[in-house]
Amino acid sequence: MRKTVLITGGNSGIGLAIAHELALGGATVCLACRDQRKAAAARDEIMQRTPGAQVEIYPLDLASFDAIHRFVQAFSARHDKLHALINNAGAVPTRQQFTAEGFELQFGGNYLGPFLLTHLLMPLLQAAADEGGTGQGDARIVNLSSIAHTIGRMDLDTAKGRKPYRVLPAYAQSKLGNLLFSNALARKLPAGITSQAMHPGGVASPLYRDIPGWQYAVMKPFLIGPERAGQLAAELALDVSRRGETGGYFSIQHPRIVSRAARNQALQDELYAQSCVWAEVAPLGGTARTQMAA
Repeated sequence: MRKTVLITGGNSGIGLAIAHELALGGATVCLACRDQRKAAAARDEIMQRTPGAQVEIYPLDLASFDAIHRFVQAFSARHDKLHALINNAGAVPTRQQFTAEGFELQFGGNYLGPFLLTHLLMPLLQAAADEGGTGQGDARIVNLSSIAHTIGRMDLDTAKGRKPYRVLPAYAQSKLGNLLFSNALARKLPAGITSQAMHPGGVASPLYRDIPGWQYAVMKPFLIGPERAGQLAAELALDVSRRGETGGYFSIQHPRIVSRAARNQALQDELYAQSCVWAEVAPLGGTARTQMAA
């Protein structure tokens, strides 16, 4: 059975590498991207490398709740189930910017947008989990975090702006948010749906497009290509060996550190509850589940 996988920001870098791996594995690859011209080019590249691949593209701007709702409506009109969601897209603006709803862009686009998207897609994930009868299905959520989460501090007072704005603390907070969310999901999701997080390693990707050229030149010798990250994400999304695993944190490169804050269930629940208010979604009502060891 061909599985359907959705990747946010799948038109370049890590997302494109993930898409190539999924296409090779026979999945229907759905790219949700802000730039449709780049998305079309990515689709052509995937289909050229993997003849017969099924690739779909959709417009999605994670910095707009309205755009997220429109995307889910369009996607749901075409698919009645989703086997894996890979929350990959991210941005690192060097000057302070804001989402359509007034959130600081890294918090709003890197964390809160995927939070809303995941909740709106839950019926399709549940449909995949219910495939083949009770307990037979398998739906997965893969959240890209970063080792930068270890220096992140969750300060909800900065959600709508920072004074002064410093790019690294804002980025680290958004990546901590991704991991807190992934861990909260692992406890709250219904049976048959799992949540994993990963640090892709120091990858040479368009994520760094806004930093000064001299800084990127210094970093470049220490960066790796996106292919290994693509393989890991595809494995977490589809490999049978990962079936039923939840609450894990994986990394291409070592050390694989999970901060104390990311493991703090009270902080997970505080952020989750406030995010439900901001995103105007009902909280998940699943019972507590055992997480994998960090």
